[in-house]
Amino acid sequence: MGRQDIAPELEPTAIRTFTKALLSDLRALERIVETNLIESGVRRFGMEQEVFFVDSSWRPAPIADAVLGRLDDPRFTTELAQFNAEINLDPLVLEGAALSSMQTQLEELLIVLREAARAEDGDLVLTGILPSLTKSDLSLENITPRPRYHALNEAVVRMRNGPLRLLIEGTDELHIEHESVMLEACNTSLQVHLQVSAEEFPCYYNIAQAIAGPVLASAVNSPLLFGKRLWNETRIALFQQSVDTRVASPHLRELSPRVRFGEKWMEQSVVEAFQEDVARFRVLLASEVGEDPFDILKRGSVPELKALQLHNSTVYRWNRPCYGVRNDVPHLRIECRALPAGPSTLDEMANAAFWIGLMLGANEHCGDVTRQLDFDDAKANFLAAARHGLRAVFTWVDGKSHRARDLILDRLIPFSRDGLASAGIDSADIERYLDVVHNRVLSEQTGARWFLESVANMKGGDSKAGERMLALTAATAQRQRSGEPGHKWELATLDDMGRWEPGYMRVEQYMTTDLFTVSEDELVELAAFLMDQRRIRHVLVEDHEHKLVGIISYRSLIRLLAHGGLTKAQATMPIKDIMERNLITVTPETTSIDALQLMRDNRISVLPVIKSGKLVGVVSERDYMNIAGDLLHEKLKQD
Repeated sequence: MGRQDIAPELEPTAIRTFTKALLSDLRALERIVETNLIESGVRRFGMEQEVFFVDSSWRPAPIADAVLGRLDDPRFTTELAQFNAEINLDPLVLEGAALSSMQTQLEELLIVLREAARAEDGDLVLTGILPSLTKSDLSLENITPRPRYHALNEAVVRMRNGPLRLLIEGTDELHIEHESVMLEACNTSLQVHLQVSAEEFPCYYNIAQAIAGPVLASAVNSPLLFGKRLWNETRIALFQQSVDTRVASPHLRELSPRVRFGEKWMEQSVVEAFQEDVARFRVLLASEVGEDPFDILKRGSVPELKALQLHNSTVYRWNRPCYGVRNDVPHLRIECRALPAGPSTLDEMANAAFWIGLMLGANEHCGDVTRQLDFDDAKANFLAAARHGLRAVFTWVDGKSHRARDLILDRLIPFSRDGLASAGIDSADIERYLDVVHNRVLSEQTGARWFLESVANMKGGDSKAGERMLALTAATAQRQRSGEPGHKWELATLDDMGRWEPGYMRVEQYMTTDLFTVSEDELVELAAFLMDQRRIRHVLVEDHEHKLVGIISYRSLIRLLAHGGLTKAQATMPIKDIMERNLITVTPETTSIDALQLMRDNRISVLPVIKSGKLVGVVSERDYMNIAGDLLHEKLKQD
């Protein structure tokens, strides 16, 4: 997430001062590029690894501050949420055994981070979206207590002028509102950086755009969010919507999302991308800059362009241009942000190798991609990959349509192999990592496919979605430690969860959300029909805004019949005449123990679940009977 010295409040004067520095940095970057100060002749690469922290119940653990407090190493940094962290690996020159050396470094740092997490009774998991994550985990109580993150949240919410709305359609549909930017914390990725010279930057950036779809299709690992089966790489849709500052326009005005693929090929210089982003997107964060880049250049040194880098960190291109300074020498990098974390470190390194090799090899094999591939086709390829993974169909530089699997196996892996060889990478490393990609694509067993098949494998019986998500999280953590690539993993089972109790800690983990409701002006007979058809003993009554206004029970109907039933005059009696209005409710975050105690104390058999004044679910005595059955089964097994 970058710098932390952020102004807590964006006053107009602070914004204008920062904008002036930002424009100055843009002009300075032009000068740096024009005067050939950008480093060339060396090819480095680097990586950033994001992780989830989990507790002993496989749920998100907000322990990042405590964990990082145990580590005196700047390579470990915070993220937006307290259950996330990031590892910044040391960059390496792309040669020899650099790929395997990078994997060794990654695994050593993960060991250090895991040991610190275990000292806080936690563990870590590598995955694009943590299956056990629930909406309640995304409260501002779990935001990392740093000015940057609070300022980012306040800026996005202010620009949106209302709640964030998330709509993603896949096999299931997810349509929710959220009051903060914390939805972004659902995502973790492996970000790969490749250093290029200023002269070659436009060419390689366009290649990165052209290959983004096929590379993502081979690596998809995030098909689930809040138990819903959505895109093969749901992170793409989720991230775009979670920091979307656009509001609805009264007419057909085009507004760009801050998370974006782009609108056109790069033509002349890296400066184009920065200029476009400054022109399109308002300042979200500001800080004291304290440097005049032209004074620094006059002294023969190199400016960090702090304002430009901060603004760039709030515009989330899937292929992001990056400027940096190393040993007083400026350089440029292309950052691939689309790759998810996981399934294993071997998979991640294979994905990085495939992307780097393809970046270098596609130029030789494909030439100028901008003359052979329409930009809109490259963008459509990327979205198709996110939605469908290896089942996507791509338009390629030959103008023909190709199945993702065939294009990757027949053309792109060979291109990547040539690109890595041209960089001087050891043949053993090339074969090791590209074989992982080849075998994963050949078997079509991506991480996303493993998750979805595991869910299908666990759907029989009385298991709840919360249990299945915990089992998936546990299985992911356990199989990662084996070192095996994801395409060799056995499917997850409910037994992977170990103890059954974690699936029932809070109401939202097992409440019924597929509700059959009525309005207060509808017929009593309709409520009776629903009870008979759905075999339920209560029907909830809500208004057109989904606010709960009452409940009608089986007992109410019996009482009505006991008093002679409906007369002819009462045949059209509305539900509001007999519904109960004084209701006891709970929230999704209510603990199971508290909910059960409420039902006992008030002698009721159903609890409506309310969030922000709206009906979101229901818990009944039947749910507790199922929990009791699990408890009895577990106890009898132990005895």
